Amino acid sequence: MANRPTKLIFAFLGAVLCASPVLLPADAAAQGRVRIKDIADFEGVRQNMLVGYGLVVGLNGTGDTIANAPFTQQSIIGMLERMGVNTRDISSTLRTKNVAAVMVTGTLPAFGRTGTRMDVNIGALGDATNLMGGTLLVTPMLGADGEVYAVAQGPVAISGFAASGAGQSVTRGTPTGGRVANGAIIEREVTFELSSLEVVNVTLRNPDFTTARRIAQAISAFAGVPVARARDPGTVLVMAPPNRRNDMIGFLTDVEQLQIQPDQMARVVIDEKSGTIVMGENVRISTVAIAQGNLTIRITETPQVSQPNPFSTTGTTTTVNRTDIQVDEGTGRNLAVLPGSVTLQELVNGLNALGITPRDMITILQAIKAAGALQAEISVL
Repeated sequence: MANRPTKLIFAFLGAVLCASPVLLPADAAAQGRVRIKDIADFEGVRQNMLVGYGLVVGLNGTGDTIANAPFTQQSIIGMLERMGVNTRDISSTLRTKNVAAVMVTGTLPAFGRTGTRMDVNIGALGDATNLMGGTLLVTPMLGADGEVYAVAQGPVAISGFAASGAGQSVTRGTPTGGRVANGAIIEREVTFELSSLEVVNVTLRNPDFTTARRIAQAISAFAGVPVARARDPGTVLVMAPPNRRNDMIGFLTDVEQLQIQPDQMARVVIDEKSGTIVMGENVRISTVAIAQGNLTIRITETPQVSQPNPFSTTGTTTTVNRTDIQVDEGTGRNLAVLPGSVTLQELVNGLNALGITPRDMITILQAIKAAGALQAEISVL
């Protein structure tokens, strides 16, 4: 039996081990586990788009041309009349260049409360050339239902500029678009009582059967009882466990921190405009032989001037054509064989060994898919 000092040492070591953090191996964090909050949305936690039409004043002659933007003229007249200014005698001669009609857009945050502020974006609607130094006048912002949810006003900040002279002009960024930080005050709330729900839908951003099932299993394992089930590839139904029925918000806070291993479909995404290719980890190639070569003909015209000897009276100066033709048949590119079930890295290495460009690789991948050897979905943007 160990003596008392030995027992104290063992107790001390046990306390240190319990208090020390558990260090996971480096590859444990590299297994692709992500939090549920990063791949799914919770019911009711959503934003709403708002839009409005307004006027920006105080521009330095860079506003709309009234003759080309009748809606700006009508807006100015309507605004002045609401202010008690009679515009019947000046409506036909109004020629200001310091006002611009703009569209105001913003996003109403989830659970935004009355009196809180939000950012708005400004974009010129007419032929205004620069919104620098302008101030947005009071602009109601409407939702999809036509109701006013916020009111925007404030100085416009732009990220670009424009300068011009007699022989040259410089434009940097987009001076006809800007932003008003905290420029809108929320006037109407979108009510949603999340805490009173008994069942919450968790929606996957990338629907997948396997991922939905793993989320349901992780939530049920955390709760200790089967409180979650996959309704379809994009939805998981979650109920609060019996001991947390009155704490749905706290339960969802714990749920969104759970980590799972999401599954993904074997997919190749191709953007033909930019020549970009993105291939997923699970892309596989069956046994296939690839050969790629281009016939390139280069014709170079180098005209030369031929003239008679000095002081000659019999010759004339003329132009003689000189043509150089070069033919490249791509003879250095041989047939390459890719064995069955090669990995993504092996596929890239095999295609790079042929010395092809990204745009040629797009054509090859589409040809491999047509041959039935590409075990993945091709998505062309």
